[in-house]
Amino acid sequence: MHVPVVIVGSGPAGLLLSHLLHVQGIESVILERKSRDYVEGRIRAGVLEMGTVDLMKRVGVDARMNKEGIIHGGIYISVNGKRTHVNMEELTGGSTVMVYGQTEVTKDLIQARLDHGGEIIFEAEDVSLHDINGDTPSVRYVKDGNALELTCDYIAACDGFHGVGRKTLPGVKEFEKVYPFGWLGVLAHAKPVAEELIYAKHDRGFALCSMRSDKVVRHYVQVPITDKIEDWSDDRFWDELRTRLGEEDAELVNEGEVFEKSIAPLRSFVAEPMQHGRLFLAGDAAHIVPPTGAKGLNLAASDVHYLSEALIAKYKSNREDLLASYSDTALARVWKAERFSWWMTSMLHTFDDQNEFDGRIRNAELEYILSSKAGLKTLSENYVGLPY
Repeated sequence: MHVPVVIVGSGPAGLLLSHLLHVQGIESVILERKSRDYVEGRIRAGVLEMGTVDLMKRVGVDARMNKEGIIHGGIYISVNGKRTHVNMEELTGGSTVMVYGQTEVTKDLIQARLDHGGEIIFEAEDVSLHDINGDTPSVRYVKDGNALELTCDYIAACDGFHGVGRKTLPGVKEFEKVYPFGWLGVLAHAKPVAEELIYAKHDRGFALCSMRSDKVVRHYVQVPITDKIEDWSDDRFWDELRTRLGEEDAELVNEGEVFEKSIAPLRSFVAEPMQHGRLFLAGDAAHIVPPTGAKGLNLAASDVHYLSEALIAKYKSNREDLLASYSDTALARVWKAERFSWWMTSMLHTFDDQNEFDGRIRNAELEYILSSKAGLKTLSENYVGLPY
C-alpha cells in the first residue's frame, strides 16, 4: 500500500499534522505503538499558545476546546510568599494563552481523524523506517502478528523522545542539559487556588498552581530527582505546597481527592538537524523542554505548522524549498523556546549544587524582571508564544 505521508506517532503533533494535510486533500496514515486508551490517558501539559489554538481552529477541531478551555491573560509569580501579577495581555497588545489539557487535545484530534475517515493504526509494533534517501521510502511494522509495509513519499516522525525516528536519522548532533530535580505533580478534584496560574519561588523550592477546569487542579512542587512517589503522601504534598506559596496564599489552597500523582524529570534537549532525505522529525522526537515555560506541546504545534506548510507547498505547487529549509526554520523557533524554558527554570528553582554567588544572581534576575516593564514584556512575549 502506498500513501503520500506516513506519520509515526499519534500524539498531538502527529494527529495535528495528519488533519492539517487532510484539510488540503493530502492523505496520510498514522502508526502508533500504544493502544488508543493509553494514548488518550497520558497526562501532559495544559497551557496552549494562541498559535496552537489557531491551528486547532484551522482544522475545525475547536468546539470542545472553545467550550471548556479557559483563557488566561496573565500569570502570578510569587517570591517567598509575595505575589506579583504579570498582565501578559496588556504587555503584549492583546495576546493570551488557553488552559486546556493536552490529554483533551489528543482526544479531540483522534476523534476528528476517525470521523473524517483518517487511518490510525494503534498497537503497531516493531516500526522501522527504510530507504529515507530514496524516492519511495517505506515503513515496516507488525500488527496482530502480521508483518506489514507501507510505501510513501515522506515520513514524519512524531514519535517522541524514545521513538524510532531520531534513531534512524543519520548525522544527528544532540544538545542536552539534565536538571538535578524533578516535578512532583498531582491532579485533584478541587477548586483552583487563583483565577490564573501561580509560579512560586521559595527557599524550599519551586511550586506551581495550575488547573484543568474550575473543578480540577494540577499542582506541582520541585523535588530531588531521587525522590519516589511513595515518599509523598497526599498530606505531605498539600503541606509543602502551602509552605511554598506563603502564609497568605496558603489559605487559598483547596484540598481534594488526588486521582493522579507522578514525578517528572526535567531536561532540555535538542537534536539537529530535524530532517534527512524524506524523513522529518517533529515534536519531542527532536526536542524536549522543561515544563516551566509551558512550551512542549506548543513547540510540537509550531513544528507541525512549518512541516504541513512545506508538504502542502510540495503537493499543491511542486515547491520543494520549504521542505529543504524545514529544519532550519523550525530550529530557529525551537532554540528561542529552549532559551526561555531554561531561563524560567533557572530563575524560579533552587539548585542544591549552586554556590552563593549563583544563588544571588538568580534572585537578582527575578527581582529585576518583576520590577521592570521591559523585563515583564520580554517574559510575556515569550510565554504567550513567539510568532511563527
